[in-house]
Amino acid sequence: MASGEDNKQAVPLQQLKKTKPPGVKSEESEEERKQYLSILRSAGGELLEDGRHGLRIAGWRIETTKRPILNSDARQEWEKNLGSTHLPEMVFGESSLELVHEETGIKIHFNAFDALQGWKQEALPPVEVPAAAKWKFRSKPSQQVILDYDYTFTTPYSGSEVHEPSRKQVEMDVQARKTSECLCWIESEDRINLIALQSKDPILFYDEVVLYEDELADNGVSLLTVKVRVMPTCWFLLLRFWLRVDGVLMRVRDTRIYCAFESDTKGIPVVIRERCRREGTFEALAARGFPSESCAYSDPNLIYERLPVVWQKYEKLSF
Repeated sequence: MASGEDNKQAVPLQQLKKTKPPGVKSEESEEERKQYLSILRSAGGELLEDGRHGLRIAGWRIETTKRPILNSDARQEWEKNLGSTHLPEMVFGESSLELVHEETGIKIHFNAFDALQGWKQEALPPVEVPAAAKWKFRSKPSQQVILDYDYTFTTPYSGSEVHEPSRKQVEMDVQARKTSECLCWIESEDRINLIALQSKDPILFYDEVVLYEDELADNGVSLLTVKVRVMPTCWFLLLRFWLRVDGVLMRVRDTRIYCAFESDTKGIPVVIRERCRREGTFEALAARGFPSESCAYSDPNLIYERLPVVWQKYEKLSF
């Protein structure tokens, strides 16, 4: 577990809540768009073609995709592939965030299926709820409710990474096709550059992607989102799982990943990851003088610092 001083160094979610740059707003004026494109070009970046949502900058292609929730047929297919009859109420199965370093083939991406695979594998015991709350989980008055699985969909997921060799690399080395699993995270003393994130540099791209959400039968909220911000000198993202079981428990699992637009001596980008898990009960918070009503905790940013850290890790991507 990290020290209290380390906890203060975590980049808060609020820092990602910036206004989208003019280049990605539908209601922008022509003048705003010209100004944005000028700033983007001066930073060496360009928007993606064919109406795709994202940009290229410093060798990275950064792209978000947003699609509707899974329909009934797709849900059945997911249940079959996951080996579970339970899925969150709203699964945005085709939504994603991808960050690809085109020269090296490093790809970091985020999607709901991999996150739910993590939930299935971790298989936490179900959070106990008051007897009266269990009735809310019934779809029929006569239905008996047995919560024998982790209905909160808590996941250890921190993103997916893979090496996808470029065409040039494949032509030069036929073995490159076999290196798709050579990326891994190793423990590191490197930390996210807070000064760079707090600078006044223009935001070239910002977006938020919801991966899945469940209201726990009106008994709380379970939400997995990823936010990304790109500036002229770096990109930064926050993957957050947020859980509130009303009157019982709150849980936050954050993954922050940062990459400055500079490479090591081999030309490989340096990508830093910080993972932190916080958790606390309503009872423990009330004992410290905080509100005990669920309505006081609709925004995880307001409770984040009040929840004790239960696990923390600092890593760097190894290639």
